[in-house]
Amino acid sequence: MAAIKDITKSSDKWQRRAAVATPDYTAGVTTPRRSWHDATVAAEGNYKAGVTAAANAGRFGAGVKRAGDQAWKDGALTKGPSRYSEGVSLAVQDWAAGFRPYQEAIGATALPPRGPAGSPQNLQRVAVMAKVSRDLKERLAK
Repeated sequence: MAAIKDITKSSDKWQRRAAVATPDYTAGVTTPRRSWHDATVAAEGNYKAGVTAAANAGRFGAGVKRAGDQAWKDGALTKGPSRYSEGVSLAVQDWAAGFRPYQEAIGATALPPRGPAGSPQNLQRVAVMAKVSRDLKERLAK
């Protein structure tokens, strides 16, 4: 049998080392060995193959079933609230730049007249906006 440290000792060491690794993290981001962009573009085929293999093997669903609702809820409630508003604040410029084309397309779209609540006429308005949004998303993805 292979010799290996106790899981408690290993997890404690991981936590201690991560707590003081901020300078290493920052250095890795500011001076990477190779460009994130170039490495990521070069890995696109591997990403696709890996995701396809995982999907074909049912690993996504298996991971969700293994974690369950409680693991999702615990993680979301212990990590999410304090990070959510900070993340939004840091991303507001990126969000605005990403939404701007949609805002402009929506503003330039002529909609059919509104009908009574629940009328098929109103569903036509929804269909027009859905098509405008989808067409724009496909154009921007190129």
